[in-house]
Amino acid sequence: MSVIQVRPATLRDAKAIAEIHVAASQDAYKALLPAAALDAMSVQKRQAFWREAIDLCEPQVIVAHLDNKIMGFVGFDRSRDKGTPATTGEIWAMFADPVHWDKGVGLALWDAARDGLQEEGCTKATLWCYLRNERALRFFELAGFKRELGSARTTEVGGSRVEEIRLFRSLV
Repeated sequence: MSVIQVRPATLRDAKAIAEIHVAASQDAYKALLPAAALDAMSVQKRQAFWREAIDLCEPQVIVAHLDNKIMGFVGFDRSRDKGTPATTGEIWAMFADPVHWDKGVGLALWDAARDGLQEEGCTKATLWCYLRNERALRFFELAGFKRELGSARTTEVGGSRVEEIRLFRSLV
């Protein structure tokens, strides 16, 4: 049996990361976001974004792979939220290819991101999640994250208003 492995992303991974980002978003958010917004997602634009992120190491990007086939990715770094201490890290994005959902990819990515945040001196991790994204909320809550009461906010995506909530957990 093969084991899911993780490694830092390289520029060569940007296209696969973008393809996963688009496919996973379109599947996971189909009940949350307008179809037009999901259909408009561009692998080319996501690839440019992830190439720049990988090149600048902002956020740090790690991929999960099996036999060199990328199954998912996570981007993490210091929290982008105003007023958070320098010891607060954030999961900026985490997606697995939908064909690999429920196969341990998310856990492998979370373990790698947690280790990376701890190496950077972070003692707490946060992330933002759509309030109606039950699959992601369930995953992160099983990973020890808790919903931060009073953090809910509304963002506009593709002309639709969506509620998000911040989750947090200790890393120590």
